[in-house]
Amino acid sequence: MAGEGDRELVFNSAPYEHDGVPAAGARPSSGAGMGAVPEPRAAGGYVLDNGLLHIEIDARGLVVSARDLTADRETVAPGAAAGLLQLHQDFPNMWDAWDVDSFYRNTVTDLTDTDEIGVGADGASVRIVRSFGDSRATQVYSLPPGQRRLVVDTEVDWHETEKILKLAFPLDLHAERYASETQFGHVFRPTHTNTSWEAAKFEACNHRFVHLEEPGWGVALVNDATYGHDVTRTVRTDGDRGTTTTVRASLLRAPRFPDPDTDQGTHRFRHALVPGATIADAVREGWRVNLPERRMTGAQDVAPLVTVDDDAVVITAVKLADDGSGDVVIRFHEAHGGRSRPTLTASFAFTGLTTTDLLERPLAQAPRPACEGARITVRLRPFELMTLRLRRP
Repeated sequence: MAGEGDRELVFNSAPYEHDGVPAAGARPSSGAGMGAVPEPRAAGGYVLDNGLLHIEIDARGLVVSARDLTADRETVAPGAAAGLLQLHQDFPNMWDAWDVDSFYRNTVTDLTDTDEIGVGADGASVRIVRSFGDSRATQVYSLPPGQRRLVVDTEVDWHETEKILKLAFPLDLHAERYASETQFGHVFRPTHTNTSWEAAKFEACNHRFVHLEEPGWGVALVNDATYGHDVTRTVRTDGDRGTTTTVRASLLRAPRFPDPDTDQGTHRFRHALVPGATIADAVREGWRVNLPERRMTGAQDVAPLVTVDDDAVVITAVKLADDGSGDVVIRFHEAHGGRSRPTLTASFAFTGLTTTDLLERPLAQAPRPACEGARITVRLRPFELMTLRLRRP
């Protein structure tokens, strides 16, 4: 679509605009520049600051402070450290490769020893190397310019047996529940264990994000690779009353049955901690970390085929109909959990439209969307998924 040419273009396949590049479009780079440059920390380690977040990484390579400068709010729980790798023994009672039993948390080793800590090769990150058992982990922290997110890249050369590896983020946040993303929305789960049902949720799953919130301020942890996690509450250790909340992403396991080589080898993970995040921020950052920008050369900008005027609505597919007719199918959903009345605008001509199911079959009883020229207005319920078929001339 960009044609043959030597212009450097940034392609954005995510459903949200980023640095001036429209969703599902391409434009020349805006030249945002490199991320925050690490500065030495007085007590050892490094400081990253981009004017929105102030990050302190201590001599152990752990995040001991992540301050939201806009809200003047600390993210990391007092006396704790984020980005902490934790190693547990993993001996489930049955089904070695399938089950995780809650008692694995009875023993834990915090991986705080470092082989190396220093500025990354790009000059805008902090790189930490740790060895444990027969394995080795490399973590890279970076703070992109103009963005309120701390990126944590983790590479693990994994050679353990009957162990589980977690990545912990203790948060100075009181939350009775948290949001876990699903395919077309999110569900809420409790952070406490007041009933046996709640206690049974000691390990849960999410897609792109988990989000925790107090009234007026929240935190999201987004990921691009691994979906297991646990969320727990802890009594504050600074003498104050109340609780903090810890989110831990499950990275790797090492069962011996049925495949003793399960997960052995090199694995790469990317997480981003987003202080001050709303649900809308969590949705957007989750897509961005999973669909990063790509740089290629071309002759011209690429305009999106379809745009939408509401950030709560995510367009997940713009495709040709499966029957080969040349019609265009648009699939989208409401992602924030509220009602929406978005307007979609197509950049191509069409002569009519039909609401269909996921198999692109017409839904006779579906309300007909309002259509004016290239603009289509629909009504969506919370988390509603809709598919439209546009007839081409």
